[in-house]
Amino acid sequence: MLATLQDMAQIDYLVVGHACKDITTAGPRLGGTVTFSSLTARALGLQVAVLTSASADMQGLLQPLQTVSLVSIPAEQPTTFENTYTSDGRRQRLLGRATPLRPSDIPLEWRSASIVHLAPVADEVDPSLVEHFPSSFIGVTPQGWMRRWDKGGDVSFQPWQDANRILPLVQAVVFSIEDINGDEGLIRQYASKTEVLVVTLGARGSRLFVCGKEHAVPAPQVVERDPTGAGDIFAAAFFVRLNATGNPFEAARFATQLASASVEHLGIDSIPSHSTIQKALFQSE
Repeated sequence: MLATLQDMAQIDYLVVGHACKDITTAGPRLGGTVTFSSLTARALGLQVAVLTSASADMQGLLQPLQTVSLVSIPAEQPTTFENTYTSDGRRQRLLGRATPLRPSDIPLEWRSASIVHLAPVADEVDPSLVEHFPSSFIGVTPQGWMRRWDKGGDVSFQPWQDANRILPLVQAVVFSIEDINGDEGLIRQYASKTEVLVVTLGARGSRLFVCGKEHAVPAPQVVERDPTGAGDIFAAAFFVRLNATGNPFEAARFATQLASASVEHLGIDSIPSHSTIQKALFQSE
């Protein structure tokens, strides 16, 4: 187990999921929800921890996470995605998968984290983890529980098998319209079983469901350079702000501002700066 523990005292924000090797035309790049969400929570001033799994050859790519507490479970290969963006949306191939993450992998010191973000990308997070943080705010980005892949690695949609068990136990859920394959019936079903749910819509903003009632949250117009990680930045900002204020409407406006600003940058340069955060706070009030 590789561990870089900046501070084993109180953790404000714990993210569980695989950091990924993203194959791009410019070469391998660090990706995965844990990357963008943890660095966003850190930018928001929180003490952040990450539980992930990666192979030894990923250590160089993991350098951007040196500002957070990190436990990495050994793996023979990293979770590796090849993403292609087309006019019909993103196409993905899963080229490798690291070690699944279990409750026994979580350091005891992290089990009282204020916010726990379960962030599967390739069905690697044990769903039973939701039951191991009784005093925490639990936010879920379930995209990795709604993916399946064939022998060639081509990723496609599947319904979230544990949704009915997990949704009543968490404080907030965020996923994209692409994650759910645009299935309106499933969106309504999931929204009816949890208190706060957000469906992100890219440049069109998001749909916020509070106790099953829908509210539109528009996004500002920006020049998009790279959408990778925008949904993960949204999720972290939303969970942090919702936990701090108890106001899902303000949290959604704040998260939308940060996510919209993020697509104007490439890779992890999309993590919000102090000035971007202050502007988003002002605009979300």
